[in-house]
Amino acid sequence: MTEFQSRVLKLVSTIPRGKVTTYRELARAVDSPRAYRAVANALARNPNPVNIPCHRVVRSDGKVGGYKLSEKRKVELLLEEGVAIKKGKVELEKFFIKLSRGTG
Repeated sequence: MTEFQSRVLKLVSTIPRGKVTTYRELARAVDSPRAYRAVANALARNPNPVNIPCHRVVRSDGKVGGYKLSEKRKVELLLEEGVAIKKGKVELEKFFIKLSRGTG
């Protein structure tokens, strides 16, 4: 795992239950604002999706997006946490969390 991937996964671990962030926000928070595709790739390599909650990362337009264990499972996990999904989208105004910059 690269240092970038480790930083992304460490930051994802700070997203609280019932909240989501976006690939773009994660990229900004790891000081690589244009690297949202690299963020998605890092999440796809998540070795422990049960404990590192990458299901809490959605697209900037609110669409759920992909997930290592299937998009259907991602939706189920978000719903279990109380995140409302309507027509395949999360209401970002209600559930979005802005992340602190950088990870040690």
